[in-house]
Amino acid sequence: MNGTKLPDGGVLYDETEDDDDDALVAEPSDGPAASIDWNEGWKNESGLKGAELIAEFVKHLPNAPGVYRMFNDAQDVLYVGKARSLKKRVGNYAQGRVHSNRLARMVRETTHMEFVTTRTETEALLLEANLIKRLRPRFNVLLRDDKSFPYIMITGDHRAPAIFKHRGARARKGDYFGPFASAAAVGRTINSLQRAFLLRTCTDSVFETRTRPCLLFQIKRCSGPCTHEISDEGYAGLVQEAKDFLSGKSQNVKSAIAAQMAEASEDLDFERAAIYRDRLAALSHVQSHQGINPAGVEEADVFAIHHEGGLSCIQVFFFRTGQNWGNRAYFPKADPQMSGAEILNAFLAQFYDDKPVPRQILLSETVEEQDLLAQALGEKAGHKVIISVPQRGEKKDLTDHVLANAREAHGRKLAETSSQARLLQGFAETFGLAQAPRRIEIYDNSHIMGTNAVGGMVVAGPEGFVKNQYRKFNIKSTDITPGDDFGMMREVMTRRFSRLIKEEGIPDRGTPTEIAAAGEDINDAAFPAWPDVILIDGGQGQMTAVRAILDELGIRNIVTAIGVAKGVDREAGRERFFADGKTDFSLPPRDPVLYFIQRMRDEAHRFAIGSHRARRKKEMVKNPLDEISGIGPGRKRKLLQHFGTAKAVSRAGLTDLMAVEGISEAVAKQIYNHFHETRAG
Repeated sequence: MNGTKLPDGGVLYDETEDDDDDALVAEPSDGPAASIDWNEGWKNESGLKGAELIAEFVKHLPNAPGVYRMFNDAQDVLYVGKARSLKKRVGNYAQGRVHSNRLARMVRETTHMEFVTTRTETEALLLEANLIKRLRPRFNVLLRDDKSFPYIMITGDHRAPAIFKHRGARARKGDYFGPFASAAAVGRTINSLQRAFLLRTCTDSVFETRTRPCLLFQIKRCSGPCTHEISDEGYAGLVQEAKDFLSGKSQNVKSAIAAQMAEASEDLDFERAAIYRDRLAALSHVQSHQGINPAGVEEADVFAIHHEGGLSCIQVFFFRTGQNWGNRAYFPKADPQMSGAEILNAFLAQFYDDKPVPRQILLSETVEEQDLLAQALGEKAGHKVIISVPQRGEKKDLTDHVLANAREAHGRKLAETSSQARLLQGFAETFGLAQAPRRIEIYDNSHIMGTNAVGGMVVAGPEGFVKNQYRKFNIKSTDITPGDDFGMMREVMTRRFSRLIKEEGIPDRGTPTEIAAAGEDINDAAFPAWPDVILIDGGQGQMTAVRAILDELGIRNIVTAIGVAKGVDREAGRERFFADGKTDFSLPPRDPVLYFIQRMRDEAHRFAIGSHRARRKKEMVKNPLDEISGIGPGRKRKLLQHFGTAKAVSRAGLTDLMAVEGISEAVAKQIYNHFHETRAG
């Protein structure tokens, strides 16, 4: 690797074609950008900043494609960008060629830069998208809702493949179909596919232990492969039909089933004909509930953007196998001065960073890097990708429909945001806060007689509830008396804020006036890690415990704690509020702030109860074999197949245990000792 000397002894590194040991060239297939070896840039010891600093870099940058990162004093990434020519693109910043005051502020704050060169501009585009999603720089266009999409999976590692809803990494062998816009859409489709193809939905462990067909077989939702009610060859045929249907061959599948129904009728086998009739009806149900199903669009994603009032809404519809698999609205964070086309251009590369790319992408308006984006996505997907803006016909009608949905979602979001801002301002006035809170954390506990106790934390902000910030706390302390709500809250508060201090440090907050004086829009700042306010579901006793914890951690002046006690007879509308420096008080029954607080408290209650029920359910179905070290799913399955139940395993002798396939003498002793340790000696 060659280095170029910079002022003050710094070195700017660049790749050479024959330097195979360096990882400066970004391969799209290399996985996360964390594997990229960035140059260290120039160690800025001269105090240069902004355009002057950038100008020093430009002198030594190559005229080659690549990706650059800009940092501030705190080493936070301000911006990630890509360029066909690093020298020319970064040179624009040094010469002040920025199209908004926001980017001009970004240049002024820059105290350090890092670069990586790539072989092509398409590689730079893919790497840029990956880094933006991972680092979330403040001055880039950002996807706010980056939830993964659900898929339908038909497993491929079992003699009787199962059909499941799947979300996340595709670690298991099988076929994946999607994406679907929501888990509800997947659930509805799987229910219909069960009736149409009679595929199993049970887990492998349940499948292996069945001795007779389950209820799903009785109600004609499964063909019963677990007890060989259907042959393996017959079940494989059903699986292939399901794959064909989900792959776009729906008409062929329906024609084949119709022919089988007619044949059964001719043979006067009306019971078998009725089964085929019900399967056809289930397939028709799948297709009739897809909404718009344009005949000319087999596989495509359709994007439309509506940009107005400083807010952008991007609506995306998914079409696969000629069926509409749902839609979702996105509200990316972007500079209000950017055009809709610029925002959509930046959005698309990030959207497909971790999602399968269809063969066709339809847009409501032309974007600047349309051809480059199509080429990059085609290389990533391994097939040709066409990006177009329809001008007439069925596809134009389709994009117009998606654009209409974008406008409607934009209007709803704008109304919600405006209402939320007014409520937060009213909240601040009610409790005497210096400014409207940007992050409110609401806490609640849930348990039954102290068992399976869980603490829940939900988060609200200017845009409503922020669900990716929710946290649950399994109560671990053995010193807490079962049912001691004060002790539980102390544990939750201690764990939450001790970790927050360790990870984020104690904040040095500024007022809105101070932020404005620094030339920064308060809405530009990232969503804060520290809460302005914490709401506790409880009265004076709970608040005493919470304040003691805040005092111990030295953050009582940083976080405003407010208690919300249920009213007389626990009646909604008669809550009393407890805050520092104020006597407890109530709000008028029809006060909008009261409704706002009730909604936040109810959400915390819902989340805490849901977490508690999930923990309780897990405990109820817990198998004693799960507690034995070294007993994985395979050995557990063998033991249950041999003995029938975990109780029978616990009563087995060493000789009996060793008779099980895969259980050695050492493992048999481990199992035996686990169940008999209380009798030792």
